Amino acid sequence: MTDKFQGNFTQQEPIPEEAITAALEVLRHGRLHRYNTAPGELSQTALLEQDFAKLTGAKFALSVASGGYALACALRALNVQPGDKVLTNAFTLAPVPGAIASLGAQPIFVDVTETLTIDLDDLERKLPLARVLMLSHMRGHLCDMDRLIALCAAHNVQIIEDCAHTMGATWNGQQSGRQGVIGCYSTQTYKHVNSGEGGFLITDDAEIAARAIMLSGSYMLYERHLAAPGPEVFEQIKYDMPNVSGRMDNLRAAILRPQLAALPEQIKRWNDRYRVVENGLRSTPGLTVIDRDARENYVGSSIQFLLLDWPSPKVQAVLDRCAAAGVELKWFGGAEPSGFTSRYDSWRYAPAQSLPQSDRILAGLLDMRLPLTFTLEDCAQIARIIRTEVSAVFQEA
Repeated sequence: MTDKFQGNFTQQEPIPEEAITAALEVLRHGRLHRYNTAPGELSQTALLEQDFAKLTGAKFALSVASGGYALACALRALNVQPGDKVLTNAFTLAPVPGAIASLGAQPIFVDVTETLTIDLDDLERKLPLARVLMLSHMRGHLCDMDRLIALCAAHNVQIIEDCAHTMGATWNGQQSGRQGVIGCYSTQTYKHVNSGEGGFLITDDAEIAARAIMLSGSYMLYERHLAAPGPEVFEQIKYDMPNVSGRMDNLRAAILRPQLAALPEQIKRWNDRYRVVENGLRSTPGLTVIDRDARENYVGSSIQFLLLDWPSPKVQAVLDRCAAAGVELKWFGGAEPSGFTSRYDSWRYAPAQSLPQSDRILAGLLDMRLPLTFTLEDCAQIARIIRTEVSAVFQEA
């Protein structure tokens, strides 16, 4: 082995200077709480929500403490009850079924396809089981949203979109998160804007927005929101919604506002890196590159590929060889959860299901972050290393 990558797969870019300046201003005046404002002052949290509503084209937006909180808040706003079944992807991350289980509801998993999107045929079979689908655009892969929306409409199933990996992505020119009744996003460190932890919830439905705002802990101060429905909507529901405090604070909001403004340029930079790795991996023996739908404008902050039908020891050998060469890959087919990576059968709070198709795909699924601290030359080197190590293991007897 002569080629070794020296970069760090968890190192993000610094917070922009403009965001640091805004954060220092909040720290100096000390009004961190979302409703703690001086007379005539608009909070950074309310301004951020207004910014995000404008970015996505949504009527209403709520900034919250985490992407997981956004998901659970969305379920509560749709009145999901203990024992209700909620459909979701078999290929996702733990906070998605975790949000469902946190309400005492039951996650029902839907198969994944070789394009890493929800299997719409399996979804169609399972739609009669539930009234809500929590659709995870896992790792930024968008399914045929036109068909999905039509299927759910035919069965009166409401869609919550988990857009943790698709902030700024589009389907047929429409922002991800705008096809369902609610869109949820994350601003955790490894997502597309970075506040350490945080998230958003968007909707065009005034009552759902009011319910979510009351749930987030408005303390009857909902008139201080900017991207919210009028007070008459709150009058209808304010006595019925519990306070599950979770709206974002002014400090994180101040950090995020400049990052949101820079998001279109950041997306271009991510996609440039994605395409370098993607092109470098094409035609590698035994490796399947995930082709993207032409209707999808993705955000390539990570990349996935398949070693379909490889025996587990050979997949592990690829992981080990790449790690020795400085390239950090994650495997969704591992027998035990590891770090952020786990699979549907390890979430034992969900009813057990048999999903042979998903098992086959996850057994060969490898995943890699593409932080913007990598240069295009770094990405070319990473692709070269993966190609070399996969080819070597593939050719072994």
